[in-house]
Amino acid sequence: MAEQKTGFLKNAIILGLLVAVGPFAIDMYLPAMPAIAADLDTTTALTQLTLMVFFVSFGLFQLVYGPVSDQVGRKKPLYVGLALFTIGSIGSALAPSIELLIAARFVQGVGAAAGMVIARSIVRDLHTGVAATRLMSLVMLVFSVSPILAPLSGSALIEAFDWRAVFWAVTIAGLLGIGLVAFFLPETRPVEARVGGGLRKALSSAGQLFRDGRFMGITLIGGLGMAAFFAFLGASSFVYIDHFGLTPTQYSIAFSVNAIAFIGASQFSARLAARFGVGPVIAAAVTFFMVVTVALLALTLAGVDSLVVLMAMFFLAFGALGLVIPATMVLALEENGPIAGMAAALGGTIQFALGAIAIAVVSAVSDGTPLAMVAVIAAGAVGAFAISRVTLGRRSRQPVHVPAE
Repeated sequence: MAEQKTGFLKNAIILGLLVAVGPFAIDMYLPAMPAIAADLDTTTALTQLTLMVFFVSFGLFQLVYGPVSDQVGRKKPLYVGLALFTIGSIGSALAPSIELLIAARFVQGVGAAAGMVIARSIVRDLHTGVAATRLMSLVMLVFSVSPILAPLSGSALIEAFDWRAVFWAVTIAGLLGIGLVAFFLPETRPVEARVGGGLRKALSSAGQLFRDGRFMGITLIGGLGMAAFFAFLGASSFVYIDHFGLTPTQYSIAFSVNAIAFIGASQFSARLAARFGVGPVIAAAVTFFMVVTVALLALTLAGVDSLVVLMAMFFLAFGALGLVIPATMVLALEENGPIAGMAAALGGTIQFALGAIAIAVVSAVSDGTPLAMVAVIAAGAVGAFAISRVTLGRRSRQPVHVPAE
C-alpha cells in the first residue's frame, strides 16, 4: 500500500513538472520584458510579440502531440518536445536581436506543448474516475506552484544577473524534464493500445470529439474557467501596480494568493468527487464561481474600488476554479480512453484559444481600472455556468460511481 502511494505521488510530481514547463516559461519571463526591450533596443510591441508567439505555438502544437502520442506512445513525443523546448530556451538566452528571440520563443512554445497535453493523457492511461481526479489534483498542485514561484524567481534572477539568466534557468528545467522521462516515467501507452491510421485516423478522432456534445460542453466549462484566469493574467499587473500602487514584488505576492486558493481547493476535489460524483462537484463549483464573480462585478459597477475586496473575492473565485479545472479535465477524457491524446490535445487547444481571446478582449477594453478585468472574468463564469446546466443536466445530480483505484 505504501509502495502504491509512493508511485502515485511520484507520477503526480513528474506529470506536474511536465505540465508546468510551459507556464513556468511564461510566468518567469514576465518580469524580464522591460529589460529585454531596453537591452535589445526594441519596441514594447515587438517585445510583447515574443510572448504572443509562444502562446500561439504552445496552443496549436498540442493538436500535433496528442494524436501522435496515441499512435506511437507517450514517451517519444515527450522527448521530442522537451528537446525542442531546451533548444528554444538556449536560443532565447543567446539571442542577439529581437527577431531571433521571437523565433526562439516560437520553438520553445512548440516544445512546451508536449508536456501540457501528454501529461494529461498519461493520467487517463493510468486511472479513471475518482482516482484520476485525485491524480489530476496532485498534478495541478505541482503545476500551481508556477505562478507562486516563477515571477519571484524570475525577478531575483534578473536583479542578480540579467534577463538572459531566466532562459538559462528554463533550459535547466527542460533538461531535468528529459531526465525524469528517461529514468522515472514508464511508457503508459502499450503497443496493443496504440491507434493506427496516421493523419486520417487523427482527423476522424477530432471529428468524433467535435460531434460529442458532452465532451465539448465539459471542455468549454473548463475552458471558460481558464479564460477567466487568463483575463486576470493579462490585466492584473496593470490594475494592481498602476491603479492600486503595488510594487512588482507586492504584486507577485498578491498574484500568488490566487494560486494558493486554487491549490488548496483542488486538493479536496478527489474527496468530494468520491462522495458526490465528479459531475455534481463541477456543477456546484461553477455555480459558486459564477455567484462570486457576478457579485464582484455588481460591487465594482456600484463604485466599490478596494484592493482588499478585489483580492478577497478573487480568492474565493479562483478557489472554486481549483475544483472545476481538474475535474473537467478528468471528465472530458473519461469516456475517450482510446483517443485520450487527441481528446487532451483538442481540449487544451480550445481552452488555450479561449484564454487568448480573453486576454485580447480585456486588453482592448481596459481603462486602467478593475472593471474590464472583472467584467470579462464574470462573463466567463456566467458562460461556464450556462453550459454546465445544459451539458451536465440530470447526470450532474447523480454521483458518478467509479472505483477509487
